[in-house]
Amino acid sequence: MRFDIITVLPGLLESPFAHSILQRAQKKGLVEIYVHNLRDYATNKHKSVDDYPYGGGSGMVMQIEPFAACIEKLQRERNYDEVIFMSPDGERLNQTIANGLALHENLIILCGHYKGIDQRIRDLYVTKEISIGDYVLSGGELPAAVLVDAIARLIPGVLSDETSALSDSFQGELLDAPVYTRPAEWRGHKVPDILLSGNQSLIDNWRYEQSLARTRERRPDLLDE
Repeated sequence: MRFDIITVLPGLLESPFAHSILQRAQKKGLVEIYVHNLRDYATNKHKSVDDYPYGGGSGMVMQIEPFAACIEKLQRERNYDEVIFMSPDGERLNQTIANGLALHENLIILCGHYKGIDQRIRDLYVTKEISIGDYVLSGGELPAAVLVDAIARLIPGVLSDETSALSDSFQGELLDAPVYTRPAEWRGHKVPDILLSGNQSLIDNWRYEQSLARTRERRPDLLDE
């Protein structure tokens, strides 16, 4: 799977993709992540990509020409399933969205900055807008990293245990059950006996009941949905 991320701050995305699972996924050839510097497509000698908003107001707006030039160059090279804009007013990211996007092959992700991007970019090029929560960040780079991580870990072969992603929180519309590892007792606190019983059927039932109880307590909105 290929991700092309367009940003004015490519350095901000170096670390998230250079470690752990995403690093291994790239080394295995399962995931390709390319970060494109929007300033390389600027049309002026100062390489600026923003300007004052029409109608007045505070802040600067990212211009349409650099985004259009980069997107169109990429689209001439291959077909893309989605052009995604990370936006606080987009559809809120959840596991269902990540699952669906993981079935695609090529995605373009746009990172906004400053006051926002020219609306015409959203009207003419963007096919999906995604938010990672009801708050505002300084730019779309961190949300883009979150989105790539959420998708990439679902690609077969990325996780060493492919069944792990299937049992994560939200996969069954429930939060995950409590998990434990050795030692079985620590400072008087014991692992639940049922997890040591070896009876997989009883363990599965216990985990489901725990997931249901935790979801009811912490995220009852998921049960309503």
